[in-house]
Amino acid sequence: MLIRLQNLWERNFNPMIKNPELLKKFEEDFMQDKGRLSYNKSLQIFMALWNEGVKLGVLPLKNPLEGIEVDIKVAKILNSCLKKSSQG
Repeated sequence: MLIRLQNLWERNFNPMIKNPELLKKFEEDFMQDKGRLSYNKSLQIFMALWNEGVKLGVLPLKNPLEGIEVDIKVAKILNSCLKKSSQG
């Protein structure tokens, strides 16, 4: 189920990524070389991305609760998948 959701996201909701295979290879190579990021490095990246969004005028959201129903449904599906996979 999680893979289907990821494929749906990549096909329909992520038009900015022109070459998903290249991105996937980059992510895999990065994880092999660097492993997990530290909290401070993750925060630094998040803040840089947030500031970029503010400069582009897309953040902060005008209505942060818009689309929350879809997010809740997806979270329920993912949580049920995690529970099922941890039981078996």
